[in-house]
Amino acid sequence: MNRRYFILIALLAAPAFGHHGWSSFDQNKPMYLSGTLKQVRWQNPHAEAILQADATKLPDGLAARAVPAQQQSVDSAAVLKNTQVPVNAAGEWELEFAPLSRMKAWGLEQAPKPGDRIEVIGYALNDGGKRVLRVEYAFINGKAYAFRSSPVS
Repeated sequence: MNRRYFILIALLAAPAFGHHGWSSFDQNKPMYLSGTLKQVRWQNPHAEAILQADATKLPDGLAARAVPAQQQSVDSAAVLKNTQVPVNAAGEWELEFAPLSRMKAWGLEQAPKPGDRIEVIGYALNDGGKRVLRVEYAFINGKAYAFRSSPVS
């Protein structure tokens, strides 16, 4: 009987272990990347992309950029002020965006396409192993998007 319950619990818990959650990202060190999208997966649980990053320094005026208000309280001025380019930023990075419903709420109903240029600010994984960035802000075609929560209505 105990074995049957163990198997049932393991099967129910498996999806939770498959998705790492946002707590595995270092939210104390905002990072800036820019580059060209190589691949885009516009699907749940969140949109993802592969970025060929080419940033080696922060763009002038980044800390003064306007970012949209969100329902969740975010100190956007502090995020922008503390943003840095990661060491060895150039190369491929996996970008993890918000769920599709939130992307749609921000007006991103269609995915950016491979070949599009994009700038992002986000948080890298805590372990520093894989080159993965959870996107907090994206700058696409001159428009700023914020993905922590839905837009202020």
